[in-house]
Formats: sequence, C-alpha cells, structure tokens
Amino acid sequence: MPCVVVLCSCLFTVLHITSDVLAYENLALHQPAWQSSTYTSYTGADLAVDGQYTDLDWRGGQCAVSDYGEQTAKWRVDLGAVKSIHHVFIQYATGNTVWDKNNYLTRYFLGFSVYISKTTKKEDGVLCFRDTNYTRATIPNPVNITCPYHGRYVIYYNNRTHPPYPEGYSDDTDIDLCEVEVYGCPKLGFYGESCSIPCPQNCLCHINEGTCLECLPGYYGHNCSLPCHQNCYCDITEGTCLDCLPGYRGLTCNETCPEGLYGPKCESKCSVNCAVSERCDAKTGECIDGCQAGWRFTTCYSKCLSGYYGPNCKYTCSENCRYQDCDGKTGECLTGCQPGWRNTTCEEKCGDNTYGRQCQQTCGNCSNGEPCHHVNGRCPSGCDAGAYGVMCKDSCGNCSNGEPCNDVDGTCPHGCDAGVYGKKCDIECQMGLYGPNCQNNCSNNCAVSKQCDVITGECIGGCQAGWQGSTCDADCVDKTYGAECKQACGNCRNGEPCHHVNGSCLFGCDAGVYGDKCDTECPTGRYGRSCSETCGDQCQGCNRFSGVCELGCLPGWTGQRCDEPCTFGNNKFH
Repeated sequence: MPCVVVLCSCLFTVLHITSDVLAYENLALHQPAWQSSTYTSYTGADLAVDGQYTDLDWRGGQCAVSDYGEQTAKWRVDLGAVKSIHHVFIQYATGNTVWDKNNYLTRYFLGFSVYISKTTKKEDGVLCFRDTNYTRATIPNPVNITCPYHGRYVIYYNNRTHPPYPEGYSDDTDIDLCEVEVYGCPKLGFYGESCSIPCPQNCLCHINEGTCLECLPGYYGHNCSLPCHQNCYCDITEGTCLDCLPGYRGLTCNETCPEGLYGPKCESKCSVNCAVSERCDAKTGECIDGCQAGWRFTTCYSKCLSGYYGPNCKYTCSENCRYQDCDGKTGECLTGCQPGWRNTTCEEKCGDNTYGRQCQQTCGNCSNGEPCHHVNGRCPSGCDAGAYGVMCKDSCGNCSNGEPCNDVDGTCPHGCDAGVYGKKCDIECQMGLYGPNCQNNCSNNCAVSKQCDVITGECIGGCQAGWQGSTCDADCVDKTYGAECKQACGNCRNGEPCHHVNGSCLFGCDAGVYGDKCDTECPTGRYGRSCSETCGDQCQGCNRFSGVCELGCLPGWTGQRCDEPCTFGNNKFH
C-alpha cells in the first residue's frame, strides 16, 4: 500500500494514485455542475467535468471560473444519485506556468474544502478535506483526496470571510477548477477495487472493506434487515420514522408530492426547463418528458455543453460555426460562421460569387464564369481569359495578338502587344521606345526628340522641320521644306528640290535669283544663275534672267547685252 499522509483528521487523506485506485469509474464525467458565479459564458461550471484539461490557463476554455472579488466560492457536481465514493481528483488552473510559490493562482487555492453530501447543502454532508496547513510553496496541484463515503453531491468550497488570513492567502477567492473527477462505484451495493463484491443486503458499505456504514433508505436494525414504515427514513436502531423518503411528505409520509415538487419533504421544485415546465418525477426530480431546448441531464438544470443544442442537447452544433459554438436552444452560431458559410446556423454555402469569412470576399474571374470555391476562393477550372493568379483576381493582357496569358503566373508565352514589355506585358514602354515588346526607337525627328506614342510610334507634338509622316521618318517632298513641310522651295538650279529642312539650294539657283534659298531676285546690274553675271554699263533695262538690255544700249554700243561697240550709225537693234 502506498504512503498515506493524514492532513487534518481521519476523515480524509491525500492519496498517491495506484493501479487499484485507477480501477474505479469517474462518476462526475459529464454530470450536471453548478457554481456560485460565472466569470463569462465560456467559463461555466460544466467545464470542470468535461474530461478536458490539456489547457490549464483559466482563459483557455477548459476551466470553470467564477467572478473575481468574491468572498465565497462554491462549486458542486450532481452525480445523479447517491454513489459510493472512493476519492476526488482536483486539477486547479496553473496559467500554464510552473506551479510553485511564485504562481499567483496558489493564493486563491489555499484554504479550500471538499464535502460529500446527499443534498446540495454542504452542511448536510461529510467534510472530506479542509486545507489548514498548506502554503503557497507546498500546496499540491493536482490533488487527490480519499473520502470513502456515500453521497450524491461533491462540493468544493472556499471563503475569505473572516480576516486576518494566513500568510500567502488572497483577500478574495474564486473558482479556477480545470477538472474535478470523482472516482467510485457506479452502483450502490458493491465494493472492492472492481466494484464487484456485493455489500451486505440493504446496506451501504465501505468501498474498500465492505463494512456496513449505514442502511439503504427504508431499512434499519442489525445488518439493516428490518423494513421501515412505508415511505419513511427510520432510525437505523429503533426503526422510528425520522423523515420521509423522496417523493413524500406529511407526518406519516403518506402524502405524495404535488405536481411541480419533488425530493425529500417535497421541498425541491421541478425544473422550469422540463419539456413540460415543472413536470418531473416526485422522487428523483427527473423531467418526465425530457428537457426544453438548451437544457440537459435528467433534471434539466444544466445548459447544453458548448457544441450542442436542442431538446436534451441531442443535436450537434454545425461544424461550420466559428469555434463550433451555437445557441443551446436554437442552434444559431453565436460567433458567426467559418469561412465559406452563411446564415444563422451556417449550413448554407456562400453564393452570389462570394467566398470566405461572412461571405464578404468576391470571387475572381473564374473560367466560363463558374463560381469559385466557397471557402478559399480558388477557381476549380482555372481563370478566364485576361485573369491569372491563385484567385484569378489579377488582370493580365496585352499579350501578342491578343492571346491569353498563363493563368498561374500571368506571363505572355509569345511576347507583348505594342506599347508594353516584360514577362507579363504589364510595363509601359519607356520614353523613346514603342511597338511590340518596346523594341522600336522613337524617331529622332519628332518635335520633342524621341517622344512618341508607345503603341504607334506617332510623334507627340508633330515633327521637326523638314520631316513628315506620323513617325516623322519621311523628309519633305514636292519642293517643300521646313515645319510641317508647308514652305515652298525657291528657284533651285535646274528645278532640283531644296533642302527639306532649311530650304537651301544645294547646287545653286536658276537664272534671275540668288541667296541660300534662291528666293531673292537679282539686284540691278546682275543677272543669270545665282545672279552671277554682271550687266554691262552700256545696258539699259538689263533682264535679270538673260542679261538682255530691254531698254536698249547707251550711244555707241550694240548687241543684246550692249557689249558690242558700234561700227556705224546709232546703237539700234538691227
């Protein structure tokens, strides 16, 4: 037998668990529980009997937690009927930190008590354990308390009502119970480590030794062999009626409980949460027609555990509820839906081309307009033309000859249309470049050098002087020059075109004109090409083209240009 440490009295011990102890059944698992106050709706009393305590942070959703600042803290579990109990296991919250004197939660645990009672009142039961010796450095967690008694309710109690308190105690108290397990035999009348040895007849016996501790209700005498009067608890020695069995009242216990009441002396009210309100079994308080929506167990005093709803909590909350938590009565998801689902019970997929949390995301451009996946937004058959990416929300285009881009990465397989470049053809040509893949240079002849339309190459602002065409790559023609080729060339020699930029005549002028542009008439006294010839002094009215003296010669001279001296007569034409 392992070492047993006696703490305060023979009523209780703190136990090291061994294999024989582990053979007992956890009688508290999923049974109705109650606590004097609750910190939030997510820290209810039932969390201490749900079998889960992997997260020992009081905020982790696996611990029963009461309001803070209280002077008393009460918690109890209803085993459903009187049971033969061996020991109680308590796992207190640790905050997921080391349990030692520096853990702030130890001060709230100090001074606690555990009772076993046949009623909801601890005063009617047996004190299994009261902490009077532990300090913040020595209080164990978890703790196992042996208490070989019979009862229906296991009650945890702590208080801070009579200061001053021992060193290390908190000034107020609260419940931070992550799990309470009550081990014993599931049926009365048996004892032993496997609960397989029958107790003496009509006897509640010691769970280890089998000795008779008290008689079953309705019996008295040595070995509990004599029946009490009908419906009566009687003195176990003399058989005199002490109290009525559950479901009866009156001086002779011959009056059954009226509808709506039950239990010893008919002092308890049936639950208003019964399917037919306040209609229950007069002895046990079990709701005859089951529970209303949102309530569970035979007496319908416990709300549905998180994840369940409906009458007797027989329905499971939708797995599409966020945190799988729903209203215990209606099944409506309390904190909204998982991504991809909508409506109050989250049973309907996102529609109308939406997806994600609260169906607030819009699908991308899926192939042929088909809907995207309601949860993650992905397109099942890829993207429509002009879209790419995991969600088909990125736009692509400008691929060569209008072909679609790659719907995964947006790249263009055969290059780009005019005006853009890059793997995705999404970068506009830099200044001075144009055309497919931006491979062409803008003309140097643009009015603003190398500034042209990125698609067509058309010069922005027109051409420099001497050039024409949308890309300014053609020089002026038809004997024009200058800005927009709107100026006419002069009389260049032999009708040759002038320079397309400045209008100059490269090979000189025709007769009668001179200057770079051959647009100035010969001055008086000059004639011929580029006015290179000089009229004679004897000439009157010298023609600027031919040098012919149109008004004749001075006396003594003859010839068309008056450059021949007369040999006889007047200087007349002959």
